[in-house]
Amino acid sequence: MTHRPDAGPPPSAMPSAVCPAHQGPGTPLYGPDFAADPHTVYERLREYGPAAPVELAPRVRATLVTDYRAALHVLRTPEAFVKDARHWRAFTEGRVEADNPVVPMMAYRPNCLFSDGDDHRRYRQAVDDSLARIDPNALRGYVERSADSLIDRFTALGEADLLGSYAKTLPLLVFQQLFGCPTEIGDRLVEGFSGIFDGVDAERADALITSSLQELIALKRELPGADMTSWLMAHPVQLSDEEMLHQLVVLIGAGTEPQQNLIANALRLLLSDDRFAGDLAGGSMPVEDALDEVLWLDPPMANYAVHYPTADLDLGGVPLRAGEPVVVSFAAANTDPALRSDRRTGNRAHLAWSAGPHHCPAKDPARLIAAVAVEKLLDRLPDLELAVPAERLVWRPGPFHRALTALPVRFPPVPVPVPAPQPPHPGGAHPRPAAQPPATTPGDRRWTAHLPRRHRSRRRRHPRRGRPHQRPRPGGPRGAP
Repeated sequence: MTHRPDAGPPPSAMPSAVCPAHQGPGTPLYGPDFAADPHTVYERLREYGPAAPVELAPRVRATLVTDYRAALHVLRTPEAFVKDARHWRAFTEGRVEADNPVVPMMAYRPNCLFSDGDDHRRYRQAVDDSLARIDPNALRGYVERSADSLIDRFTALGEADLLGSYAKTLPLLVFQQLFGCPTEIGDRLVEGFSGIFDGVDAERADALITSSLQELIALKRELPGADMTSWLMAHPVQLSDEEMLHQLVVLIGAGTEPQQNLIANALRLLLSDDRFAGDLAGGSMPVEDALDEVLWLDPPMANYAVHYPTADLDLGGVPLRAGEPVVVSFAAANTDPALRSDRRTGNRAHLAWSAGPHHCPAKDPARLIAAVAVEKLLDRLPDLELAVPAERLVWRPGPFHRALTALPVRFPPVPVPVPAPQPPHPGGAHPRPAAQPPATTPGDRRWTAHLPRRHRSRRRRHPRRGRPHQRPRPGGPRGAP
């Protein structure tokens, strides 16, 4: 990349632009037109300068930062731009109603995403320390087994919706295991988070999330285990039940909707872009390259990182008022023409994981899950292709995410292997029938190799199984970085 993110003058020294305050309510980011072609909208918004007026929902005005350097300035200057939504003047003054569809995504919660200063450091310490206990090898193994169990369900059909049957379900299986979450609670959480991201009956969705997490917390207070929920509870910062609930909101929310979008968007790119499709036909598996491309051009959270200026100020010639939402467009900033480079393969300078004190704490597990999910699917079904032209795929409306409604594919049917019958038992005795495979893949309770001794099983450990043989695919990296 030829442009250094910290090069050049600070945003306040950029040329003056048209003042957003005099441009009416701003460009809407919540309709089907924006969902169908957001990059055209970003290009038009750049005419205002490094930031432009937008509407996130009816009556919810904000300023969208579309410039890479300006975005870094907002993300890395916590003394001027805070995350605590109690500074949101339009909401606190009643000009935005509590039932507005974007409120659950923007309103204050006592967690690491919406806090500043000492509170943020306390919450972030608990989250970072708990995430550090996840063993990447155990996580990879669980994702592979879960992926196989899902692929087995449709491989003989010759067709599937990879969003509903795979990309949406796989993160659900993973986070249920990571957070020690029973299936019935996990199903309700996915329903709730989908409603919040789509802005559909957001009040009901928020209530569903709250009640489900309260149930999970009560369960883990009684029966702690080797999982993220229990680790957060046991952390020395001593989170209250309310604080626990809101840390789980941000962690599980980021582990479901954005994760499924990353998987689905990477699959769409691999199956529709000639640069990648040609490699697949030749036996290569450029999964990591596709993930880099998606994180630059179509990040799963396209516009978020809502901040509030602590005082009236100027951002590259664009005046900002204290307490008015400033939203960072990761997608627009990543495609800023001033970057002067379109080399994205292997380039991790994108803002898809945000930056500054609130950068995503789970980017490494998230990328690993996506890479393994895509790699496993393409390894099992190498002749996969889109069932409709890529331009006919439909994107879900919403100001924050970049999400497909469906990803229909077809492929030559591959029967699921049937286990061979067991030979007769010596002496004519009949052996016990083999156990049927579970509906979902059981997880590995040993998520980390460094659990405290009190958490370790006293049973004798069996050697780790080797990975099954896989056909080599020359020229493409495997796994996560």
